[in-house]
Amino acid sequence: MDRVLMQAVRFDKIEPTAEARRASHLCRAGRTGYVRGMDLHIPFDNSFARLPARLFTRQHPTPVAAPRLIVVNDALAELLGLDPAALRAAADVLAGNRIPTGAMPLAQAYGGHQFGNWNPGLGDGRAILLGEVVGRDGIRRDLVLKGAGPTPYSRGGDGRAWLGPVLREYLVSEAMAALAVPTTRALAAVTTGETVLRDSPLPGAILTRVAQSHIRVGTFQRFAASGDREALAALTAHAIARHYPLATGPADLLAAVTKRQARLVAQWMGLGFVHGVMNTDNCAISGETIDYGPCAFVDSYHPMAVFSSIDRAGRYAYGNQPQITLWNLAQFATALIALAPDQDAAVKDYTQIINRFADIYHSAWLTTFGAKLGLARPTEADRPLIEDLLALMARDGADFTNTFAALPTAQAQDMFTDRAAFAAWQARWQARAPDTALMARTNPQVIPRTHLIEATIAAALAGDLAPFHRMLAAVTRPAQPDPAFSRPPTDTERVTQTFCGT
Repeated sequence: MDRVLMQAVRFDKIEPTAEARRASHLCRAGRTGYVRGMDLHIPFDNSFARLPARLFTRQHPTPVAAPRLIVVNDALAELLGLDPAALRAAADVLAGNRIPTGAMPLAQAYGGHQFGNWNPGLGDGRAILLGEVVGRDGIRRDLVLKGAGPTPYSRGGDGRAWLGPVLREYLVSEAMAALAVPTTRALAAVTTGETVLRDSPLPGAILTRVAQSHIRVGTFQRFAASGDREALAALTAHAIARHYPLATGPADLLAAVTKRQARLVAQWMGLGFVHGVMNTDNCAISGETIDYGPCAFVDSYHPMAVFSSIDRAGRYAYGNQPQITLWNLAQFATALIALAPDQDAAVKDYTQIINRFADIYHSAWLTTFGAKLGLARPTEADRPLIEDLLALMARDGADFTNTFAALPTAQAQDMFTDRAAFAAWQARWQARAPDTALMARTNPQVIPRTHLIEATIAAALAGDLAPFHRMLAAVTRPAQPDPAFSRPPTDTERVTQTFCGT
């Protein structure tokens, strides 16, 4: 990709409108230059903005020079009760140049353990929450502009995103949604007509991200660490009302989050997904996958696959994800203890709660991988069958996704160099009378493979978005075979490192 980074990028050659030039000028002059939106109706109902003010900072996006639409997610827009056609005509809103009526833009404050190191001063450094919408399904969701400019939490950064990470997150988050994995969603993406400086000049872009909330384990940690019991109590009450209305207090909240996180990571494992940066500030208490920075899907299977360029010790390797999820939950429990009237008793109770994680996870893992083998009701006696297949895949470097997809076919043996060993395993498996229809529903034919994402980004940098749209169509129909998007990388295409893109 380095060969194309310095080529002329068409997005930066779009002539800004007079309004966009004025907005950019006002931004550089230190003024806002905002107008209230009249055409795009978004039925905001902003509950987080009613919490104590120290949980966030009121913050408008920084206007950009020439916003231009890349894509709108029509189905998601309709679920949110929005008009897709109006969204497509509102690139200025999706870029933050125009604030729609009812929005209450803010940047959330939080802390977090980053690779095990505590940092109390984090927060939304390049994401701005416009507000919340209750969708047609009755679920409340945040609308966030990611890459919308600096905030008080930017820590010297520019608060911007470049085109590559925006396209990556759009593709991967929508693929995860299509795979029925709880996840943040992508509503829209725009280019900004401005250059973002990273290792080289790159075209700027903004993603409109949707989530049931952006409250993180690190949000609780920040206020527990500062001794702000009032803010912590308000945040806890808000999280319970929003996500777990049957919970009666912090202990129930901890138990509910533990269950969701255990089931979530089991789904990741069943897809060969490596999050890559499982810091506590990237652990959403809603149980959704959040922050697709250096993520990747495993091609040739290895239980300790690592892709993130900053994960030099393999802390967040594929096989470590369950343990790290438990570690994050322990930090969540520690933060909630501050609310307990009897903290010694709470330590015992909360320890018991998070110790249930292992049983919940192992049960979810068995169900997930059992279904991948066509076993609707797997038992503990099936665990060695699953583990033995994974061991064979690791030894032969078999492609994770394609191996499971091929199991009901004669092509399965082609995934292995030791065909005799696979044949012996296959006989044991077939003795269990697998349900191939269940396998077809469970095992995707297409995932967002990293080498194809990189090729899509390279094409976009050269001004061609057609590959992005083709890949988006493929990964959002994961059960439909598509040879163009199911092939593993060649040796020269293989991506061994991924980057946060910040």
